[in-house]
Amino acid sequence: MASALVGKATAGEGHRKPGGDGTAREPATADGTGLSPAGVRAFALMLVITGAMGTLAAWVITLDKFKLLEDPNFTPGCSLNPVVSCGNIMKSEQASVFGFPNPMLGLATYPVVIGIGVALLAGARYHRWFWLGLNAGALFGVAFCTWLQFESLYRINSLCLWCCLAWVGTIVMFWYVTSHNLRHGIIPAPAGLRDALGEFTWVLPVLHLGIIGMLILTRWWDFWIS
Repeated sequence: MASALVGKATAGEGHRKPGGDGTAREPATADGTGLSPAGVRAFALMLVITGAMGTLAAWVITLDKFKLLEDPNFTPGCSLNPVVSCGNIMKSEQASVFGFPNPMLGLATYPVVIGIGVALLAGARYHRWFWLGLNAGALFGVAFCTWLQFESLYRINSLCLWCCLAWVGTIVMFWYVTSHNLRHGIIPAPAGLRDALGEFTWVLPVLHLGIIGMLILTRWWDFWIS
């Protein structure tokens, strides 16, 4: 839903406007002030929604992790069957790859994304270095999620529904932040790519999530059809 919202609102952002000297220039600058009001609202809402998705998932997983530490026999509510088993994920080594439960990292980062989105709705503008930092953080997030997806499917052999919610939010966030930075010259890109992203950014997260969905479907095909 977030991707469709942003795709519609930002479809016309790639057009050029005349500058003060009569020459054509890109409407957006490195601080994002070239976004139309509708584009700002849609992009900001995307950040708020995807940040909230990640925060909710991280919060629930953290609570269940604490309960599991108190009682090794505790069964999380999202452990539904042998495949969809959050407990198996939480007990794995991959669940604490940095020496502490992974969702605690989400509790520290996803609320920051919400704050950025809320600030944009309130009229804040950010400089180029800020957008690049957000893009780097989103890149780290999607790379970490990709590693966790591989481990979940092919090493732990279980899925966590709350983890999947965080994956969706992170993937949508990454592609739209990257598209924003490419379209507005924060990351250099050919004009054709900028124009295409103005119309079809939504294709990237849909394709990315579709590939993950197909991997999940084929990984446990016998279980799903039984």
